[in-house]
Amino acid sequence: MRRMASGGLDDAHAAHILFIRFRMGYRRPLVLLRALMLELSRTARQPIQVAPCCCPRMTAAEATLIDTIRIAILDPHAAHDMVSDVAGTPDCLGALTTAQAVSEAFADGGLPLA
Repeated sequence: MRRMASGGLDDAHAAHILFIRFRMGYRRPLVLLRALMLELSRTARQPIQVAPCCCPRMTAAEATLIDTIRIAILDPHAAHDMVSDVAGTPDCLGALTTAQAVSEAFADGGLPLA
């Protein structure tokens, strides 16, 4: 997410990272992660702080987004509240459903966030 936030949705480094982790099944997680980032940028009403790529620690917003993806399927109401707080808008259903799809794609690829 950090690479796409700083380098854009078509960042080659982000695609390469997902290719290394998922091998030939990289396309689905990549497309869904791009969709999530696009949905967040479309619906956010406040800036979402993202650390530079070289920083070893996450910002609070990054940690919340990872937790949102992690619990999106198990507890969608809590995940919606979390992503709404990060984006600063009361309604983020598009981002929630995309986070659920990202979570499923990571789990199907053998790298669940849960």
